[in-house]
Amino acid sequence: MHFATVQKYYEKFRRNIAIYSDNEYQRNSDRVTGYDEYLYLPKSLKIEENIHKLQHFLTLSYDNKVYNIMMPKTKRQHFDDHDEQENKLLLKYLNFNKIAKLSKAQNTITKFWDYFEIFILQYKGVSDEQFIFYLKEAEWRFNEKMSTL
Repeated sequence: MHFATVQKYYEKFRRNIAIYSDNEYQRNSDRVTGYDEYLYLPKSLKIEENIHKLQHFLTLSYDNKVYNIMMPKTKRQHFDDHDEQENKLLLKYLNFNKIAKLSKAQNTITKFWDYFEIFILQYKGVSDEQFIFYLKEAEWRFNEKMSTL
């Protein structure tokens, strides 16, 4: 098979997973027991130099399953891209101003984050535009794994 054919198949697969995930969440949104924010940056990148590459999402948990919502990227205005002081302030702001409701479901959320960190490594870089689809694939795989336990 040609690479482009396989790539189109997986793009369609990931889009269908995202739709399925949204539908599942809509049916179970009243059962959410916990949520927390996650800032993802590949481990190979230094946060101080790559803060603009952070992927920011909110993870909600219900019935040992998770649902993720992408948060908007922070816009950098009127600053030089290499302004170290601004990067430190932005990181401090993101870490300090977190949305969280912690409960026993926090274990489900942190398990997902650990799973996601391992899952995403195999792709060796994902574009900002496609990141949500990889996140949703990891979410779907995690939820399927958790439902068989």
